[in-house]
Amino acid sequence: MDAREILNAYYGAYDEEGRLLSRHGQVEYRTTMRYIQRFLRPGARVLEIGAGTGRYSLAIAEMGYPVDAVELVGHNIEQFRAKIRPGLEVSVRQGNAMDLSFLPDESYDLVLLLGPMYHLFTGEDQRRAYSEAVRVTKKGGVLMTAFCMMDPTILQYGFVKGNVPDLIAKGLLDTEEFRARSTPAELFQLWRTEDIARLVGAFPVERLRLVGTDMATNYLREAVDSMDDEMFELYLRYHFSICERADLIGASHHTLDIARRLC
Repeated sequence: MDAREILNAYYGAYDEEGRLLSRHGQVEYRTTMRYIQRFLRPGARVLEIGAGTGRYSLAIAEMGYPVDAVELVGHNIEQFRAKIRPGLEVSVRQGNAMDLSFLPDESYDLVLLLGPMYHLFTGEDQRRAYSEAVRVTKKGGVLMTAFCMMDPTILQYGFVKGNVPDLIAKGLLDTEEFRARSTPAELFQLWRTEDIARLVGAFPVERLRLVGTDMATNYLREAVDSMDDEMFELYLRYHFSICERADLIGASHHTLDIARRLC
């Protein structure tokens, strides 16, 4: 199967909506929404690239903002459209993050690139997608990009689940710097903070924040899922207090890079 077929098969069977609704998934979702709300301005127009089943786009539309969404996977688009209520100013169309030629330059105040960098495996493809996102962002507008991080995956998928020998045998993990390599068959491209800085630094943007959107949560998944409401809210307060700490962000499973377009 090619990369698109692999993604369609994966998301056709995977309950991404359910993941974000779970207690541990709520940490990532609520953190991302917290920063989206922080950077939304009155009258802003929003674009989400790689919108999945619409969890973020629909929430933003419910807040009264016009939202355009682009999604590659047909199954996700069907679920997204089924949830659009009358009166919401939100649209979704099929498209590829690396070619947004159907969208005009500098047309959005806030652009969300929350999924594509998970599934682009070459530097050229990553730069094309980021370049397109920058292009459609207004000067002075904000671009938020999500990444899956390398070392938490090595620790949990590699060491905890006992897959390190197999990864080494397949040439997917070296034993000097312990950098992981991914192909479309592995589904997820993995990043370190310096990789993100290298990508973003090649474009006319300035970083405003780098946020660990789940931080320790996936290491503590069972404990987080078993918390009562009071303890969970206390855990969220702790999480929000550390989610921008540079000494910890690389250990987060997911990160959110927030940048402003300069020119």
